Order: sequence, then C-alpha cells, then structure tokens
Amino acid sequence: MNKQEYSIHSEENQSAFRVGVKNGIPIGLGYLAVSFSLGIAAKTAGLTPIQGFVVSLFCMASAGEYVGFLSIAAGAAYIEIAISTLIANARYLLMSTAMSQRMKPELSIKHRLLMAFGITDELFGIAIARPGYLNPYYSYGAFLTSSIPWALGTSLGIIAGNLLPLRLVSAFSVALYGMFLAVIIPPARKDKIIAGLVVLSFAANYASTYLPFMKDMTDGTRTIILTVVISAVAAILFPKQTANKNTNKQSIVTQNCDSSATNKKEIQP
Repeated sequence: MNKQEYSIHSEENQSAFRVGVKNGIPIGLGYLAVSFSLGIAAKTAGLTPIQGFVVSLFCMASAGEYVGFLSIAAGAAYIEIAISTLIANARYLLMSTAMSQRMKPELSIKHRLLMAFGITDELFGIAIARPGYLNPYYSYGAFLTSSIPWALGTSLGIIAGNLLPLRLVSAFSVALYGMFLAVIIPPARKDKIIAGLVVLSFAANYASTYLPFMKDMTDGTRTIILTVVISAVAAILFPKQTANKNTNKQSIVTQNCDSSATNKKEIQP
C-alpha cells in the first residue's frame, strides 16, 4: 500500500475531509438539539457538565447514553451498564460490517478503527451513500463537525438542568421520549410486524414490573432480558426473506436465460 494514499497531505484526502466537514454541519445542528434533552437525563444521573461533555464525545449514541444515564441514576453495577449499552448499540456492529465491505482491502487497521468509532445512524447514512470506495477522511470530517455539537449539547443540557426550575426540567426530559417515538413510529407504520413488536415490548415491560421473578430485578436487568428474548423470538418467527427472494429471482432469471440460449442453439442449422 502506498503510504501517501491515505496521508492528510494528499489533495484528494483533503478534499474529502472538507466535503465531510460540510456534510456534517447540518447533522451537528440536529445533534445539538437532541443532546440538549439528553443532558437533562445526564443531570438527573448526577453528572457534571464536563463529565457529560466527555461521555457524549466518546459515546455518540443517544439510546446507549440514555440507557447508561438511567442505569447510573438507578445505581446499577458496572457490568449491568456495560451489557445494557452493548445491547442498545448493537446495531452499530451491523453498520460497521456494511461499511467494511466498501473499504479498500489494503486500508490499514488504524483507519478502520477510527472510522468504526465515528459511526452513528446519520453519519453511516451519508458515508454509505457515497459512490465507490469510502475515503476515511470524509468520515473524519463529518465526525468532527457533528461530535462537538453533540457533546456540547449534552453539557448545555446539564447546565440548563441545574439552573431551570424542576417542572421545566421535567418538561424538557419529555423531548427525549419524543425522539424515541420519532425513531420507532416510521418503521412501525410501514411494517405491521414491527408495530406489533413495539406494542408487545411496551406490554412486556409493564408486565415485568409485576411478575414474581422479575419485579425484584433492577430496570436495567429487566431491559436486558426483555430485549434479548423479544428480539430473538422475533428473529425466529419473522425472519426477513429479502435476500432469499432476490437470490431466487436471480436463479430464475439465469435459468430462463440458459433455456433461451439452449433453444437458440437447437434451432440453428
């Protein structure tokens, strides 16, 4: 591999970095608003503005951070917090796998790890939409202009939570639930199975607070158990058939083409 190919001194890499910075600005503005509400949850967990800034800078995941803050507020054990955030952020494993298929085979492990660190839903979307092999400096630029507003918004949310009246803080905390509703409602409207699973998750979470063996567990432990069980059952009962269908269609098309070619050969004198 040519060392200059992935050097910051390369004009191509500098251009990709500038485009990434530009494309990351609107994402960063959206992150600033969302993370402000997340800062309210961090304030409830007892974090200082500096601690909230550092946490959000190194963990750009709204669901993962929210679960972590709830676990901290509930006094959960470290292992419980680790497992909860791992499950909440499991989708990033799939995104990283998808992005790895768009990287040049000779791309160093250093760049691969840095690109994986900067994956969020939105940053993954703009990166994977680019044609050809992914340039790591594009991801670095987008991450730079989106991570700072995300961390800053969390810090500002904690500061506001310390200054605002308790009733107003409670009102701001509702905005975070609105963000989660915005995440689950669109796919639930398109897929009845997802809608049913969402309803089932709400019902199971409510029922678990009264079940003999689960009611004495912490909120984090119940969330871990329900997430694993419901997602596993859904994967078994309602597997996605998209890949198989596409494979079958391609096989049918190939067979038809082969049959047509054979018929043509037989007709020829």
